[in-house]
Amino acid sequence: MKKTLSLILLTCLFFSCQQEGRVYVQHQDLSPNVEWLRKDVREFKVPIENKDIVYNLSLSFRYATGYQYQIARLKVTEISPSGKETSKNHELKIRKDNGDYIGDPGYDIWDSEHMIEADKKYEETGTYTYLIEHIMPSDPLHFAMAVGVILDKSNLDE
Repeated sequence: MKKTLSLILLTCLFFSCQQEGRVYVQHQDLSPNVEWLRKDVREFKVPIENKDIVYNLSLSFRYATGYQYQIARLKVTEISPSGKETSKNHELKIRKDNGDYIGDPGYDIWDSEHMIEADKKYEETGTYTYLIEHIMPSDPLHFAMAVGVILDKSNLDE
């Protein structure tokens, strides 16, 4: 019971944290089986109201102790409001070289943030769609719990 309450509290903190300069934050749970299927592509709708602002784009990744890789390879597809589509592969570092997990721990759950694009300028206003999928060798990807998109105002914009 104590572990369940702690898990609920951690989830609330993870999903409700707002930092100054944070423009967009959304996390999506993956599977109740603590795994991520390759076909389970996650979609995020990010509204951009001002194309003159410089942003930092990050991904969040929640995983459980037992995650077996040092990295998480993800494919991120960005679709602009006018339909322009670009895809990039990213490697999120999950474990240090000595095997220690990276991120904020809570019992056996880890929350991590990974900047994938610093000082990003959007070409147009409107809603951008981000599609995120894992491209790891194993399917399903075990011990993966949630993925998210975070958009912050860059320090260059201050």
